[in-house]
Amino acid sequence: MDESPLAVPEPAPPAPRPHDPLAVALGNASLLGAGYLLLRRRGLAVLAVAVTVVLVSRLVSTADPAYEVAVLLWWAAAIAHGWFLARGEAGRDGGRGAVRRQRLVALGVTLPVLLAVGLLRFDASRVGDSVAGARERGDCAKVMSAQDGVWFGHRMADAPLAARGDEFVEDCRRLETAGGQLTTGLTGDTASLKGGFDTLASILAQPGNEKTVETTLTRFLRGLPAKDPCATVAVTDWLRERKRSHDVLDRSAATARRTAPAALVACGDDFMERSDWTSAQAHYRRLLDRYPDDGLAAKARAGAKKATLSIELANVRDLLAPGTGAQPAYCSKPAKYSGAKPLRKGINRALFYGGETYGDDHSDKLPGSWKAAGATDAVLVVCMGEDTFGNSVQTCPYRPRGSGSTTYVTFRKVAVPVKVYELRTGKLVSHRTLQIGGGSCPAVITYFSGSSGPGPAMNRYVSASTSDVRSAFRPLVNR
Repeated sequence: MDESPLAVPEPAPPAPRPHDPLAVALGNASLLGAGYLLLRRRGLAVLAVAVTVVLVSRLVSTADPAYEVAVLLWWAAAIAHGWFLARGEAGRDGGRGAVRRQRLVALGVTLPVLLAVGLLRFDASRVGDSVAGARERGDCAKVMSAQDGVWFGHRMADAPLAARGDEFVEDCRRLETAGGQLTTGLTGDTASLKGGFDTLASILAQPGNEKTVETTLTRFLRGLPAKDPCATVAVTDWLRERKRSHDVLDRSAATARRTAPAALVACGDDFMERSDWTSAQAHYRRLLDRYPDDGLAAKARAGAKKATLSIELANVRDLLAPGTGAQPAYCSKPAKYSGAKPLRKGINRALFYGGETYGDDHSDKLPGSWKAAGATDAVLVVCMGEDTFGNSVQTCPYRPRGSGSTTYVTFRKVAVPVKVYELRTGKLVSHRTLQIGGGSCPAVITYFSGSSGPGPAMNRYVSASTSDVRSAFRPLVNR
């Protein structure tokens, strides 16, 4: 019996691994290339992960909804591509058990991913609702605290929603800056006021910011009136002149109208205390011009009158101050002081200013009851010019002792040109030349040789007594 060699049978090829289209599609739905790994297409799996990473990173960094759409399209494309790629190899089906295992593996990868994305989107929506609600209430502090709960997972799951929250936070930060500018503006810094209102206007131009802007504006308006009334005036003046925008910012005008009158009066009072009467007067008059029916109008009117009197008094005092000449400037440039008493019957006190001929302006011989101590108690201002010879009284002969010819000397009254002004009105009430009489022809006269020739001067003043001077001046002060 012939023996023939036994052929060793070749090993059977391994059973082909089943490729279930549904499992591959489910695996690719994870966007992690799990379906491609089931197909043993590692290159495609790596590429799928790379594309996913690029799209998600761009979505997170830009928050552009277009990238969100791109991620969805990529997700649908990966699922469809895995499905059709697996169907092309569907003939190598190895049995129901293997298919079930592939589906379970795919679900085990994809389901947690989808569940995580869903939960993150739900949580991001919850945070977004909190941010939006706080914004609608005008509560920027709550807007920022709620947005602080947003993290990378929220941005990856719902980037546009997270980005909107960031925009709300940025608006609130700008409102904080505007609030700081407005607070600085309460010191009277109108440049800061303008900057703050410009910022509020730009934020208000974006829909949905009405309440947050109103809250910031309300906080500023509650700061009026400021501690410094003059700063308050500067603020209310600026608000009054601000061009109307026909929105919530126009509320500031009503606050300015309500606050300005008291601030104008208080600021005027402050200037009065500092003796800045011109500024005080301007503030009082501003109230009367703008708010004539306000309850403080009477006080402002009294303040304006007081300031006017103070201005007039200061001016009169300057004009009455001693100058380079014998007479003060008032005598050539009179001014009124409305606070002075009017002319009346009887004695009217006067301020006397003379030409001081030979050092005598005659006022030293006038009684104290005729003379005022200053502008506040004076009724008249009497300006006396230089003494000159008046009417002759008597001519008498004189002969020098020893020998010499006789000289006739004429004694004349003292002529004093005067201008009398009523201080209350600054008007000239009398312009005349007084004639002061006195004694004449004394037994002996003295003279200096050579002053008027070899003998005494031919004209001499009478010797005026106190009563003579008073008699001449009495008609000026006694009405």
